[in-house]
Amino acid sequence: MNKFFQRWTVFAGLIVVWQVFGMLAEDPFFPPPSDIVTAAWEWWVLEPENVTEHILPSISRLLSGWAIASVIGVALGLLLGRSDRAMEYAGPLLVFLRSIPPPALVPVFLLLFKGGTSMQLATIVFGVIWPVLLNTVDGARSVDVTKVDTSAVFQIPRYQWVLGVVLPAASPKIFAGLRVSLSLSLVLMVISELVGTDNGIGSQLMQAQREFDYTRMWAGIVLLGVLGYGLNTVLLAVERRALAWQPRSRDEQHA
Repeated sequence: MNKFFQRWTVFAGLIVVWQVFGMLAEDPFFPPPSDIVTAAWEWWVLEPENVTEHILPSISRLLSGWAIASVIGVALGLLLGRSDRAMEYAGPLLVFLRSIPPPALVPVFLLLFKGGTSMQLATIVFGVIWPVLLNTVDGARSVDVTKVDTSAVFQIPRYQWVLGVVLPAASPKIFAGLRVSLSLSLVLMVISELVGTDNGIGSQLMQAQREFDYTRMWAGIVLLGVLGYGLNTVLLAVERRALAWQPRSRDEQHA
């Protein structure tokens, strides 16, 4: 609990420093937090239609793309992780695809899907699947040999072995990949909304920048930070509940 208050005290101190320097500098490119909060209030609260037209569609794309990538990444990762031959053949292809920057494929997806939600989902899924896939492969390959031998002795059916032995053993690394991919989903959601659409947080950031409304642009950036923090907090809570059977370190218990 003490660490919790210490973190927020430091955060509040930084906000105060930003406020003071922002008011003294009077720089339109770096407005003080009070102006940003006012702009956010006018943009998102006094005009609630912006929530349904921009915020909710962005969150829907983010979560949909992340969920699709997570399901595919976990399923494919378990398959590749328990098959040395499959990984031997698929490894070079995975390295090649992972090396392609997702923003570089936005024009390709724009041509294939003609813009809209399909293009945005494709961009998000392609970019965020790799942390989930590779962490799942690593987790599936690190299953304790004793558990593998015991399962073989008792002739446990394949699906029960995967769901009851491999998946729980790989869960810590899977959740690590899910956390990384969730952060990437937020970034790629914004990138995918910069072209081919007229709604979403990313398109509103671009519009504010074109109109030289830098206070509103900062309000959008702060909104993205709040969304990222909230989603990460929810995922951490789910992870702690799902992995409650694992022993936790002293630092984790007091976090």
